[in-house]
Amino acid sequence: MAFDNPYVGYGHCVQPGDPYRRGCQLTERQADALLRKDLRKFVSLYKHMGEKNAILLGTLAYNIGPGAVNKSSVYRKLKRGDTNIYKEYTSHCHYKGKFHRQLHQRRQTEYKLLFSNL
Repeated sequence: MAFDNPYVGYGHCVQPGDPYRRGCQLTERQADALLRKDLRKFVSLYKHMGEKNAILLGTLAYNIGPGAVNKSSVYRKLKRGDTNIYKEYTSHCHYKGKFHRQLHQRRQTEYKLLFSNL
């Protein structure tokens, strides 16, 4: 992901050819549709990992980028079949090298919603 590109909606990084501009205001419906489209794209990158793992990895890729996910211990462990990933997954809660409690809470919630046996 390029950091000089603007973001719109719920975190969509505007790509060349997108009809969005810096400061573009989307309706909630447009932002939701864009989020779903982005998540489908990222989840599809990991469909070979099984549905539950693909959703978890795709969600993480939406937030930190697929390059970072592919280098992560979460990805390596899941690839080996090791599902003991809570600590590794929730450790993706830093911004500019600093721990952020809200990001940690988000990762905990994502893990519970997407990976825990309900």
